[in-house]
Amino acid sequence: MTLKRITMKQAKENIGQEVLIGAWVTNKRSSGKIAFIQLRDGDYYFQGIVLKNEVEPEVFEIAKSLTQETSVMFQGVIQEDTRSKLGYELLVNNIEVIGESHDYPITPKEHGTEFLMDHRHLWLRSSKQHAIMKIRNEIIRATYEFFNTQGFIKIDPPILTGSAPEGTTELFHTEYFDQEAYLSQSGQLYLEAAAMAFGKVFSFGPTFRAEKSKTRRHLIEFWMMEPEMAFMHQDESLEVQEQYVAFLVQSVLDNCDYYLDVLERDKEILKKYTQLPYDRISYDEAIELLNKNGFDDIKWGDDFGSPHETFIAKQSERPVFILNYPKAIKPFYMKEHPDRDDVVLCADMIAPEGYGEIIGGSEREVDYEKLSQQIESFGLSLDDYAWYLDLRKYGSVPHSGFGLGLERAVTWITGTEHIREASPFPRLLNRLYP
Repeated sequence: MTLKRITMKQAKENIGQEVLIGAWVTNKRSSGKIAFIQLRDGDYYFQGIVLKNEVEPEVFEIAKSLTQETSVMFQGVIQEDTRSKLGYELLVNNIEVIGESHDYPITPKEHGTEFLMDHRHLWLRSSKQHAIMKIRNEIIRATYEFFNTQGFIKIDPPILTGSAPEGTTELFHTEYFDQEAYLSQSGQLYLEAAAMAFGKVFSFGPTFRAEKSKTRRHLIEFWMMEPEMAFMHQDESLEVQEQYVAFLVQSVLDNCDYYLDVLERDKEILKKYTQLPYDRISYDEAIELLNKNGFDDIKWGDDFGSPHETFIAKQSERPVFILNYPKAIKPFYMKEHPDRDDVVLCADMIAPEGYGEIIGGSEREVDYEKLSQQIESFGLSLDDYAWYLDLRKYGSVPHSGFGLGLERAVTWITGTEHIREASPFPRLLNRLYP
């Protein structure tokens, strides 16, 4: 009889059944009569038990000699194990070594961050990194579910562009045959064009910022989720943003319970983030709040730093929106506030627990003349943005959008300290390897 090969994800459907499971050895301990082998199969970490008196002598010898990260095919019976996070284990009766592993560099001892980053291709196998990537995947899956059920269509903007939505000072320059080009900083301008064709659109792809920052919140290359919505004002966009973030958190709670336990993430705290609406505070009120609480280093017109965002966020148990920033510190495409000419209709969503901004969004300027003046005032070429200005000439409508940084959201939801662990292969200021 040919045995069925399963993953540990399918264990609950095969209790008491003899099966095959392919896995890697993470650790082992053995006595004279029993060997406990810690395994991972890509879905979960679980345990295999080998009883000396119930297997052939050579099988027990193989079990005792297995080394860290050796790949194996196990044959055995699935049984319940209430002591493990998974709830199941494998009673092994045969072992086939697939690929041996010797002197695996990442051992159970403590390793420095630089060492682990140099071995990122192997570090991904560890339980914590594995759990973070599983939750990242769930956030991506939930994103598609949310926007597809809301009637959005996915549009893929180009990665190579001839102009920049927020100026060229923090972009990677390249040559596009005989033209100047840049790696994309945002797909927003192209999504505005798509929104005029399809109504509600979103993109999900890599973006690049040549920002020489070494903070725990910054990556050089990261993934951005950007929706753009026609016939929508900023206050309506804020409702979409909070519904989307609450949906992401709830999806992780529903589908990643095991991985949250691996990370020791407090699920009761996460549940608070699913409760709507989120609090809102104006930029003016935020400056006043900070100044009243000893932050003398910031004045009206300044952008917020990490300590400022953290303090503002601590005033709420959930994410908080900071509304209507000064026009001078925001990009050219944002619409002026209808009652003031010094601020724009925009908002940043600040995550709790000191994780800072995870979403930035705004209503877009639709007046052709105002937008032209803004482009020129930023020192940009009207010719480069002629196609973008066309959108204001042919049936322009109120429209709004926002961008969520995937890795920042992953870092926050998983409770991870540094954003580098939220990317499979992070690109940092001084890191292009592996």
